[in-house]
Formats: sequence, structure tokens, C-alpha cells
Amino acid sequence: MNVSVQKNFKSAKKRPIFLGLLFIIGIIILTIGVMLSISIGMAEVHFSHIIESFFISELSKEHLFVQTIRLPRAVIACLIGANLAVAGAIMQAITRNPLASPQIFGINSGASFFVVLCAVFFSGMSPSSVVYFAFLGAAIGGLLVYYLGSSGGMTPVKLALAGITIHFFLSALTEGLIIFNEHTTEGVLFWLAGALDSKSWQDVKTIVPWTILGLLGSLILAKSISVLSLGDNVARGLGQHIGLIRLFSGVLVVILAGASVSIAGPIGFVGLIIPHITRYLVGVDYRLVLPFSALFGAILLVYADIIARFIAFPYESPVGIVTAILGAPFFFYLIKRRKKLS
Repeated sequence: MNVSVQKNFKSAKKRPIFLGLLFIIGIIILTIGVMLSISIGMAEVHFSHIIESFFISELSKEHLFVQTIRLPRAVIACLIGANLAVAGAIMQAITRNPLASPQIFGINSGASFFVVLCAVFFSGMSPSSVVYFAFLGAAIGGLLVYYLGSSGGMTPVKLALAGITIHFFLSALTEGLIIFNEHTTEGVLFWLAGALDSKSWQDVKTIVPWTILGLLGSLILAKSISVLSLGDNVARGLGQHIGLIRLFSGVLVVILAGASVSIAGPIGFVGLIIPHITRYLVGVDYRLVLPFSALFGAILLVYADIIARFIAFPYESPVGIVTAILGAPFFFYLIKRRKKLS
């Protein structure tokens, strides 16, 4: 095992106080973000109304507004942020590619294409059924990228180029579907930019089981993912079944990203930014990287959603605009950094 990697694992074990404080601070920041998300918007909601809505039986208009509109939106932001961040962390580990994320590797665009297909041909389908189309599209998009990127020998750059190619190809197909079926895809363009508005408890019910399955599964595989991130030869030497780990990890990515896209559209760059920040703070042990990525991903998307409300206030703007503004420079920074290291 690489000496620097050994140091990272050891330092993680020696920093329980720092990690505990980091987790507590993260929870506090997330809680503040959720409260701000509930209170900020076209209709102002006072802090007292937020607290009262949980304890008063006779609810006023403000209390109902909190419970039926603002709170489910904030919960959805937390869940999707956690899902995309963990999916990105898993992808970067199993491909050993710092540029990997559900958006860049075609998973989000594949899920989006199949969700739009569903909207065109099966417009009456419930959200809980649409999610299966998203899973299928995410799997196909990821497999296409893997097939193109692995032909002639897989490298991080080839995978990234294949991912960007498939992403634009599937995005073009999606836009073509929308153009030729405007009467059945009204409002889809806003969703395609990544939107958290108008979310309900039904959306929460749809995504929660898949989020629990994906996050629990990732925690179970965390140790194996850590070993795999060190390289195939090291993983084989430690008795890991590389093929099975990649297969199960890929299924988890499809579940986490597909469920998120089916609810809020292809929100980009969360899965690219957060894993890098998390590894910088907690090291390379994925038993720490994955839970902290979930926390930081939730924080990022909650605050990004708050910022998005001010872009065209009092009208709604897609949260994907904010994550793209943050993520695009980060993506170029990673590319430039890789060129310096190579």
C-alpha cells in the first residue's frame, strides 16, 4: 500500500475530535440552511411560524404553507444533495478518476432522456413509477460511457471525454423530444435545468426508500470501495472481488442518481465538487468520505436552492444554475491541476 495512503488512513483514526466537531458543525450549518430555506421566498415566513407548525393542532395559513410547500422542498434538497454527492464519491473511487460525477459520465443525461420519454409516451404515470425509467436511463448512459471509455484501454481522460460526448448526445435527443412534443412536455425545460420548486410530500415518499437503500448500501461497501480506490492490483492483493464491487457500486450510483433526476431533474456538479472537498477534510477512507459527502452534499444543495430564489426574485430559478456556476470553474481547475501533475 502507498505510504501516503497509509498516512491518510492513520491520520483519520487519530482525529476523532476533529471529525466529531466537523460533523457537529456540518449538522448545525445544515439545520440553519433548512430553517432559512423554509423562511425565505416570495412569501416570508417567520421563525415562530416554523416552530409552531410542528406543535399546534389548529394550523393557520402560514403553518400550512410551511408544512405543505417549504418543508418538503427543504427535505428534498437535503436528500438529493446527499444522493448526488455520494454517487459522485463512489464514481471517483471505482474509476480512480477525479473528474467522475453523475453528470459528466452521462448518468444524469441518460436518466433525464428516459424520464422525458416517459412524459411523452406515458404522461399519466405516477412519480413512483417514473423513477424506474430514470434508473434504466441512468444505467444505459453509464454503460455507454464505460464502453466507449474502455475501448483500447481505459484512462481517466478517455472516460471523461466519453462521458461528455454521451452527455451532449443524450441531451440533444432529450431536447429533440421536447421540441417535437411541446404539448406533452410543458414545463420540462425548467425541470431539465434542475429544479426543486413545487415539491411535495409525495416526492419525498418517492425518493426516501431509494435514498435509504443507496446510502445504506454505500456504507456497507465503504471499506471495499476504499480498497478499490487504491488500484486494482492492491485490491486483488487484499482479496477483493473487483468485478463484484464495481457492479454493486454501479448499481448504487444508478439508484442514487436516477432517483434524484426523476424528482428534480439533472442537477449537475454536486457529485463533482463535494467528494474532493470531503477527501481534503477527512482523508481517503471511504467509511468517512461517504457519510461526510452526504452531509456536505445536503448543505450545498440547500444553500444553492436559497441562492437560486434571488436570481430572478420574486420568480423561481432552477437550482441547477447555481450548482453550474459553482461547478464549472471547479471542473476547469481539476483539468488544469491534472495537466500540471502529468
